[in-house]
Amino acid sequence: MVRERYVERLDYLRSEIEEMGKVSAEMLVNSIQALETLDTELAEKVIEMDTAVDNYEYDVEKATAHLLALQQPMAGDLRLITASYKIAIDLERMSDFAVNIAEVVKKIKDEHTIPLSDIVTIASITQNMLTNSVKAYAEKDAELAKATAAEDEKVDKLFYATWEKMVNMMIDDAILIPNAVDLIFVLRYLERIGDHACNICESVVYMVTNQRLNLN
Repeated sequence: MVRERYVERLDYLRSEIEEMGKVSAEMLVNSIQALETLDTELAEKVIEMDTAVDNYEYDVEKATAHLLALQQPMAGDLRLITASYKIAIDLERMSDFAVNIAEVVKKIKDEHTIPLSDIVTIASITQNMLTNSVKAYAEKDAELAKATAAEDEKVDKLFYATWEKMVNMMIDDAILIPNAVDLIFVLRYLERIGDHACNICESVVYMVTNQRLNLN
């Protein structure tokens, strides 16, 4: 009976991380869609969803504390528990950045004066990184984790190229400055989401292989 309850708690922990990842990914997708269309209602929905993510993080914290304090897990189970706790923290931060993007949407009063194509491209990569990092966790797939983290190089290159492009636009036309500044913040939020996806991938590799790799 004790062993069965222990296994149930481990399964619960895994499922909470997977569900938390789904909500975080939905928040990111919705925040970018809201940015593209300047849909303030959708932006508000993203902000409201953050409460659910916070609740998941709290549940994961309680579950990990219980397992560590009362069950004395060994080896692979211990890595799963500690990795899950770290992943929950990264997912919560990613969700916060989605909220930050939604807040930008609420600030923009007029139509976009700067094309969003580069930002949408970066967002697509980071969305895939978020989804695949959680998939790697669920499937205990270290190779998928490594491949997902490698995508961050694309994010970084696009970030710096797009940032430079926007700065030059502001230099050429001061009217673009307010819009450009808001979008530069969005760029930064997306870049940080990519970094947190890499953190999740590092946790997955550690969980599966007991190797601590720097994938960022």
